[in-house]
Amino acid sequence: MAVARKSNAVGLDRARLPVRPADPNAIERRHRPAFYSILFERPEDRTGDDKLQPPDFFSDLNCNQIIDAVTAGRDAYNLKPFFYDCLQRAGAILYRHEVMQDLEQLPVYEHVTAFAEKMRDVRDHLLKVQKAFYKEQKQAWFLDAVEIYCAAVNSFAEALAASDLRSRGFLAFRTYMVGYARSSRFHSLLAAMQQLRAELGKVEYCVLIKSGGFTVRKYEEEADYSAEVEETFAKFKQGAVKDYRVKFSASNDMNHIEAKILEFVAKLYPEVFVRLDDFCSTNTNFIDRTIAVFDREVQFYVAYLEYIGALRQAQLPFCYPFVSETSWDVHGYEGFDIALAHKLLKENSSVVCNDFYLRGGERILVVSGPNQGGKTTFARAFGQMHYLASIGYPVPGREAQLFLFDRLFTHFEKEEKVENLRGKLEDDLLRMHHILGQATPRSIIIMNEIFTSTTVKDEIFLSEKIMEKIIELGLLCVWVTFVDELASFGPQTVSMISTVVPENPALRTFKILRRPADGLAYAMAIAQKYRLTYDSIRERIGP
Repeated sequence: MAVARKSNAVGLDRARLPVRPADPNAIERRHRPAFYSILFERPEDRTGDDKLQPPDFFSDLNCNQIIDAVTAGRDAYNLKPFFYDCLQRAGAILYRHEVMQDLEQLPVYEHVTAFAEKMRDVRDHLLKVQKAFYKEQKQAWFLDAVEIYCAAVNSFAEALAASDLRSRGFLAFRTYMVGYARSSRFHSLLAAMQQLRAELGKVEYCVLIKSGGFTVRKYEEEADYSAEVEETFAKFKQGAVKDYRVKFSASNDMNHIEAKILEFVAKLYPEVFVRLDDFCSTNTNFIDRTIAVFDREVQFYVAYLEYIGALRQAQLPFCYPFVSETSWDVHGYEGFDIALAHKLLKENSSVVCNDFYLRGGERILVVSGPNQGGKTTFARAFGQMHYLASIGYPVPGREAQLFLFDRLFTHFEKEEKVENLRGKLEDDLLRMHHILGQATPRSIIIMNEIFTSTTVKDEIFLSEKIMEKIIELGLLCVWVTFVDELASFGPQTVSMISTVVPENPALRTFKILRRPADGLAYAMAIAQKYRLTYDSIRERIGP
């Protein structure tokens, strides 16, 4: 028995896009503000490339943990190189602040994320084009991709036109986007796609199956026997019954039989399939390059807003810092280590915020105090704030004024490596020599307990020599140390200490306060090192 089945040539019918009633040529003749990038105000601000590697300070400051978390799930955008390229102009940072503040408006954020989702759908369709084996299926996926793209462009342009935008970046992009949506180039693509979709929607054919073979021919108004049979037996239906119908596979891939059927359909309707061939070949690069770059770059902002969202919900403050290229007066109030904060929130632990400031000729924060008191965390927070500010992000804290550095150097304790044939002290000295050889007055150095492998006398001597060089350079520095003498080395140094609970010195508050060193930090460290604390002695002598 022959079975006739009526089918649509290419996929399901989709909603058709309206063509804007406008004169695209007149629109194109209008003057448009130039749009370069949503990330970079000027071409010269883009000093790096996609092959950049993480700066040396990343692991010491746990910036690698932050960036891994921010970019998680966004590998397709290749965002990490943007984090390795710090800006060198305060104006370039302000440009990003403006864009970020626009994105913090919920409607703008939703419009951008909705557009990004549609563009991901377009890329997914184009990836299926590459993976598909049969020509007609490739063309079907490609036509769908163009349709989704055109819908995304139209809806996003309309949304931007109605949005309350303030930033120079978004205002310039809106002008570009609206102009592109009204351009003859885009309208030609849209009209051609709609015409093809309409013509393919009219393609109707029958598949006649008989004796293990099939024949494909044009549909000739044959009756739909399935509908007639169902209507005839409908009157015998009593209540819920088991459905014995077999469903067709919903796989995205065609099998060889389906491909052969579609090949025959193309021969039955050669004109429309020739036009489909021509459309696919002439519109290979249909995605506008500026829009594609925007789609990637705007994720730099969206990803960070989502990353800090959980911290904001926990009432941890973030602010847009004032960033200066010329003033070494810096401060940060209620700042914290953003990587540690995420970890503590997952553990339902509280986050301790700290303040700092340097004024006038002050350049160096010398942080001392007992072990495990939050000194290293404070130093990391200082470095993270300056790094995040240098890439144009809001920083942890209620208020901040920060310095725009040229280089950021860190010296944290590292494990000895047998292969370099150097002792720990020699390695510390070589690393510090390398840092001081490259540092300038616009640099920042963050050091954490260096020279601990030598004697107290030698540690003080070496530390004072390093301090003299840092003061000579006049740069900003945070130095975590047990050498209390450094805290009062000169007017450039400021003493900060990690505090304990007065009634129980064994309990840390993790608050770092600006006050003179009390001389107890190194003594406690020595006592702990040689197990001479009260608890250690009690443990040895027993009850």
